[in-house]
Amino acid sequence: MAGISKEAWYSDGLRFECTQCGDCCSGSEGYVWVNQEEIDGMANRIGMESAAFEEQFVKRVGVRRSLKERSGGDCVLLDPQTRKCTAYEERPRQCKTWPFWQSNIRTPEAWAEAAQACPGCNKGDLVPLEQIVEQAAKIRI
Repeated sequence: MAGISKEAWYSDGLRFECTQCGDCCSGSEGYVWVNQEEIDGMANRIGMESAAFEEQFVKRVGVRRSLKERSGGDCVLLDPQTRKCTAYEERPRQCKTWPFWQSNIRTPEAWAEAAQACPGCNKGDLVPLEQIVEQAAKIRI
């Protein structure tokens, strides 16, 4: 495990199992950053051309792009009835790497705070250190 500290507080791993409750896709307003590859994948998944998908579901924030939200903060891709993501298999890396963001694994207290918002934290199978580090390295949040 070159480059991975066995001294991390979560060196024995963390438990996580996505319950697909939609809680991480709703709530307070924020940003779900997307790049062109992710836009293309989501557009393809829901059967749209990329340009049309971007016009309908993506907003510009300076030079960056983020998924739009409905009033109240729900992601525009969250189905209001089923509470499921309509592009789940092609969701952005920001969504795929939750909850193993550096901000959530920084300290045990940060993880506990994430667990208060996410019913999947501390449940399910043990996610090993190597996988946590790999996920955290994919995006900086």
